Amino acid sequence: MVYEYEGKTEKEAIEKAATELGLERDQFDVEILETQKNSLFKKGFVKIRVHTEDNAKSAVSETSYAGTKKIADPVPQGEFEEKLTTFIKEVIEKMGYEVKVDVMFREEKKIGIKLESSSSSILIGRKGKNLDALQLLLNVYAGKLGHEEVRVILDTENYRIRREEALVRLAYTTADKVRSSRNSILLEPMNPFERRLIHTTLNDIPDIETKSEGDGLYKQVRVIYKGLV
Repeated sequence: MVYEYEGKTEKEAIEKAATELGLERDQFDVEILETQKNSLFKKGFVKIRVHTEDNAKSAVSETSYAGTKKIADPVPQGEFEEKLTTFIKEVIEKMGYEVKVDVMFREEKKIGIKLESSSSSILIGRKGKNLDALQLLLNVYAGKLGHEEVRVILDTENYRIRREEALVRLAYTTADKVRSSRNSILLEPMNPFERRLIHTTLNDIPDIETKSEGDGLYKQVRVIYKGLV
């Protein structure tokens, strides 16, 4: 089995893995995925991937722990997952594109669905708007199945992760520009999740503030210089 954890340091991430999996340190292998050192505007963290034997932690459920995202068995399990994957596959095929649909991860009240297609760029669309529309449709369908509490995340070609990383870089770059110019900058229209990521990324920077502007689903974030406090 494979799991991913984050901590402020490598030691903290490993200790979190050992505690939550109920294993001794010598019962799993650790792969360092990402390391970010503390800086003036960025908090340091270490992301690790933990590899365990299938029988080493058979008691671990599919419900993830806070801050943990588990790589799931890609085969749909149960009627709900079967219906979700079949539905989105049929929708995309009716659009005229071939697609393979797997389960990406399972968490409490959240499930990730992965699309594999030679037409991934079309399924993603400009700034991910096609993927967002398909994801919204899939969440509506999940509600129709009686699972309104479950949030479905739809992804392909790791677009969501790449988009998040790009938005974090954009947030810090924009903050630097605003600080240098002493003027505000209005970013491109974004969906609620993307706006929240910008707000959260810059929330702890004392001389910068953000606010959303506009109407509808796709609003813009304004990054503002407010001076030292």
